[in-house]
Amino acid sequence: MSNAVSTASSLGAPDAEIVLAEGTTVRVRVPGSSANLGPGFDCLGLALGLYDEIQVTVAAAGVVVAVDGESAGEVPTDERHLVARAVVRGLEFAGVAAPGIALACVNAIPHSRGLGSSAAAVVGGLAAASALVAADGRRPALTESELVQLSSEFEGHPDNAAASVLGAGVVTWTRGGSEYFARRLDLHADIRATSFIPQTQSSTAHTRGLLPDAVPRTDAVFNVSRSALGVVALTSDPTCLVDATLDRLHQPYRAEAMPATNGLMQALRERGHAATVSGAGPSVLVIGTVDLGDDEARLATEFGFEMVALPIAGGVEVIR
Repeated sequence: MSNAVSTASSLGAPDAEIVLAEGTTVRVRVPGSSANLGPGFDCLGLALGLYDEIQVTVAAAGVVVAVDGESAGEVPTDERHLVARAVVRGLEFAGVAAPGIALACVNAIPHSRGLGSSAAAVVGGLAAASALVAADGRRPALTESELVQLSSEFEGHPDNAAASVLGAGVVTWTRGGSEYFARRLDLHADIRATSFIPQTQSSTAHTRGLLPDAVPRTDAVFNVSRSALGVVALTSDPTCLVDATLDRLHQPYRAEAMPATNGLMQALRERGHAATVSGAGPSVLVIGTVDLGDDEARLATEFGFEMVALPIAGGVEVIR
């Protein structure tokens, strides 16, 4: 465990008329996610049953952060902590303040692996702020649409964040570059996910820098058709999943920087699985209708990955 204390004046909305009572405590559970799902760059996402838990208590002053699990000792433990920043933003948006906050984070989502850890941190913090506001009773809780908007502002794109808010699969879009929207997909009952997680990490900023500013029209048309097919495959006809997860916009350009990821993905696809790079990588995701077995587990080990079957998750929830 790591923890630290920082002092600050009231947190949240400046000059707020409502100041939350010291000792008020809420707990939330937030799922990880995979984005893109092959062709749906920045617009398709899937919530995965790998969870971070966050407890927030209104404190007398300052910001106290304790972290257990993934990346304990590696992340800031003061007001710079991403969950803390999200809690403060949520309170500010709701027009309330708190004299201080104490955070206890138990992380199970691996960091920098393409499994939505940063989006989950933001969504968890915002949802905790919303729960604190609801517990006070003088302001309404934040809506799902508000959670999608606020969390996407942190991320700069809504696919991972919306999946953690809404659960299941999501289709997302933007308007004017600053408004973010999402709709939940009713997934086919047989859909399941398997992740392949390496020990190595990847920087989303770095892998985004590998992408070209323009692509051939044929590649753009290809991805539009596959993204549309992806919605069909996820909701009504999973037999289309292998075709629906093909991509020409981002995975080919990142392949050289992540040779193990690309190699494992291609080996899985050669075996008939709908394998994609999970988000910006380096994890690989397989979406299908059957459980994978020993052959795929051995293949994962050969490439330096661990195979983990993950249920499709619901959205962020307050733990009563």
